[in-house]
Amino acid sequence: MTRRLVSSGSPFEAEIGYSRAVVDGDWVFVSGTTGFDYAAMTIADEIEAQTEQCLRNIDAALREAGASIADTVRVVYVLPDGSLFPRCWPVLRHWFGTVRPAAMMFSAGLADPRMKIEIELTARKSGAR
Repeated sequence: MTRRLVSSGSPFEAEIGYSRAVVDGDWVFVSGTTGFDYAAMTIADEIEAQTEQCLRNIDAALREAGASIADTVRVVYVLPDGSLFPRCWPVLRHWFGTVRPAAMMFSAGLADPRMKIEIELTARKSGAR
């Protein structure tokens, strides 16, 4: 099995010591990803915009890993304020409506008070099935 690290270029990866994603054989494990636009190091105020940016960041990592959103088998959502989760649903439905991965949401504090959502994802490359 080949293990490969995928970086988003976020300064957090080097500072903390993790990778945006790890490819291990056919599996892709995407770290908890927030709504930061890593190119500009900015983050939107609204949870809907943060959710969209999270998924753009995840999509980029999956593509670099040789996978896609369609390969998602499990997703975990973390929100400091769980009551905001329904506001994310239209964005999540857009990205996962046909994929329908196993999912879980829980409420917990995040590293930066500007962060309203963090998403962790596991994918299995479609050619592996």
